[in-house]
Amino acid sequence: MHREAIVVDTHIDTPQRFLDEDFDLAPRDPKGHIDLPRMKAGGLDAGFMSIYVDMRRHQGLEATRRALQLIDSVNQQVARHPDQLVLATTAADVRRAHKQKKIALLMGVEGGTPIADDLRLLRLFYQLGVRYMTLTHGLANNWADSSTDEPKHNGLTDFGKEVVREMNRLGMLVDISHVSDKAFYDALEVSQAPMIASHSSCRALCKHPRNMTDEMIKALAAKGGVIQINYHIGFLDQTYADAYEKIAPELRARMRALAEQYKDDDHALSEAREALFKDYQAQLPKVSWERVVEHVDHAVRLVGPDHVGLGSDFDGATMPEGLNDVSYLPRLTQALLDRGYREKDIKKILGGNTLRVLEEAERVAARLQADSARATLGR
Repeated sequence: MHREAIVVDTHIDTPQRFLDEDFDLAPRDPKGHIDLPRMKAGGLDAGFMSIYVDMRRHQGLEATRRALQLIDSVNQQVARHPDQLVLATTAADVRRAHKQKKIALLMGVEGGTPIADDLRLLRLFYQLGVRYMTLTHGLANNWADSSTDEPKHNGLTDFGKEVVREMNRLGMLVDISHVSDKAFYDALEVSQAPMIASHSSCRALCKHPRNMTDEMIKALAAKGGVIQINYHIGFLDQTYADAYEKIAPELRARMRALAEQYKDDDHALSEAREALFKDYQAQLPKVSWERVVEHVDHAVRLVGPDHVGLGSDFDGATMPEGLNDVSYLPRLTQALLDRGYREKDIKKILGGNTLRVLEEAERVAARLQADSARATLGR
């Protein structure tokens, strides 16, 4: 059944490796979470490649430049391996790739910084193939508050709301992972299309501000949206999260020192951060992969199987024991079967729901563009 489904992951951070390490997806790689052999072993059919720009290091048009380089790096992977990969921008593209037994790569911009407060750049990213944008990231930007920063705008600014409207008009999904609770509700009020939380989990099970409350999940679903459960152990397990908070001040201080030391070398900084985090990780409790299933199940019990999906954070987060990389995905399917889930509902969770909201965003965009054209003709 897992092989019959179209399995879609809405958040994969591997483009950083494409760009900074000249990483190639084709060979099996002992280091990261993703490569083509393991994607095939895990039955992953489509993945949104995250166009993530660290706003602490890149601002303004420098952030735009970095994002464009990341987009190019995704395109280069597809160009290198046309027999195995396709670049997709629509649900129809993903379904076509599945029939052709190829893996579809889509793109989402993580954090609104690369648009440099300019709707023209937002439109450019859409033209380059980006099909969702996370409104902000770990810090507030100039128009949206973050869940992990002090509020600066009381949610979304007027320009932030304009960004949401333009995303609707384009057919770009609004992603509310990382945003503050108030920014979430602001976006929900403005958006005419269903939204996604591309890599978030359930705050009822782990009280991290990056996770969504039950009320937020219900509100997202009420407007047709989908929460894609994140596999990062810090968002899955309260015991781990509590232990991490005890070491966090010291770890953050050392991370800041590394950022200053390697301020001109993104790759060296990434390597140094990874090595440092591994040292601290050894002090923290283990987290089982079954916690992912518990978060999926909690969300399904809240809003039903039509509003839950998967957004791993592969190559950008620490995975739970037993879900070490993409090749372990069939475990999730089997666990849901063991819990009594119907096959048709599991297929929705694995990818069907994400394809549905992508199609609905396309339909809303077509309607808004047609309405605009009629209004122009009527003048």
